[in-house]
Amino acid sequence: MTTQLSEAETIVAKNREFTLFSWSVQSAVQPIPIVRGQGVYFWDADGKRYLDFSSQLMNLNIGHQHPKVVEAIKQQAETLCFAHPGLATKPRGELGEKIAEVTPGDLKKTFFCLGGAEANENAIKIARHFTGRQKILSRYRSYHGATHGAITLTGDPRRLAAEPGIPGVVHFLDPYCYRCPFGWTRETCHRECISHVEEIIRYEGADRIAAIIMEGVTGSNGLIVPPDDYWPRIREICDRYDILLISDEVMSGWGRTGKWFAVDNWNVVPDILTSAKGVTSGYVPLGVVVVRQKIADFFEDQMLWCGLTYSGHPLACAAGLATIRVYQEERLIENAYDLGKYLGEQLEEVKARYPLVGDVRYIGLFSTIELVEDRVTKKPLPIPVMQKIGAALKERGLFTYTMASPTGSMIFVIPPLVITKEQLDEGLEIIREVLGAFPA
Repeated sequence: MTTQLSEAETIVAKNREFTLFSWSVQSAVQPIPIVRGQGVYFWDADGKRYLDFSSQLMNLNIGHQHPKVVEAIKQQAETLCFAHPGLATKPRGELGEKIAEVTPGDLKKTFFCLGGAEANENAIKIARHFTGRQKILSRYRSYHGATHGAITLTGDPRRLAAEPGIPGVVHFLDPYCYRCPFGWTRETCHRECISHVEEIIRYEGADRIAAIIMEGVTGSNGLIVPPDDYWPRIREICDRYDILLISDEVMSGWGRTGKWFAVDNWNVVPDILTSAKGVTSGYVPLGVVVVRQKIADFFEDQMLWCGLTYSGHPLACAAGLATIRVYQEERLIENAYDLGKYLGEQLEEVKARYPLVGDVRYIGLFSTIELVEDRVTKKPLPIPVMQKIGAALKERGLFTYTMASPTGSMIFVIPPLVITKEQLDEGLEIIREVLGAFPA
């Protein structure tokens, strides 16, 4: 006699049998069978509701199933689903114009691709073509994508399994104030995280370096908010040595930090800005590489050696245009700024209340809670304990990204920008409940 599987069990069984899950040992995967979403919530096939505290994968900024974007996708699908990337379409041109309007400074022209990794791949190609140089500098606590070039740019351990990577990439240390790699505290800081970059440039040869690429605010590697003078001084260093500065705003862009882009917090204009995720809130895959006027002008009489079948995809561009309008019309970036201040206050209270919280970091609705065994040694909470905490959050209906590794254990709080104060409190109360059940 065979046992009839439930809908939830059937969904999971087919996914497990016929598909591969990223960054996972396949036998250990226990996915939630998601069937629908609305706003900051989604439901599984058994009807259980989850509060989405990580915007899925830090991309669903406008929440689930926003009617204005869904309608824009429907209308575009009825008119034109696909166009050759060498053709001009209305949504492609209008989205390019809108991106030029909201990006900082004289960032002007956009090359469209399908996601953040592709955006960073093409950004370093453009930088190398424009400068005639080969080397790219990036940080160790970084993630720039999983394709071959992007994973080489990435500094975190996911890079190691893909090595050898592309040639010419050099990594440098991070402005991680809580775990300063140079041994200082916030009170004794010498900003060696900045002078160190210039030292690396001298060792590697400034005339050989095409660009420095950094996340606007480091995302999945610990949500590292840099000191206020960090970005401006790196901009000055790049100008001094005629090196391009690339801001990877895949995760930190589109209102996440309370500004359109993270670099706007420090009034810095990068030479190239890459992004994806929030540009369509994940409704349709889309990545962007936005370049300053001087780079756009260079390719007026030089070949752009970049191309993709789905570049400028009409459905994606229509979704992106509608998403940006939602940000503007519903004042979501202002909401992220205002609620971000409240979130910061609440996280500081959590830090003061629970001994296993070593640090909290936040900017806008982009934040993390770092958990430690001991506040003095800052030893990360053990992976098995962190896994139990993640399971306890999920059991209580809170879906969020948790990090469990020898370099840091964290609970991320990165909700959709449409979240209300009451919904934010709902999720924070679950976190408090779980932290209280795991005393240090």
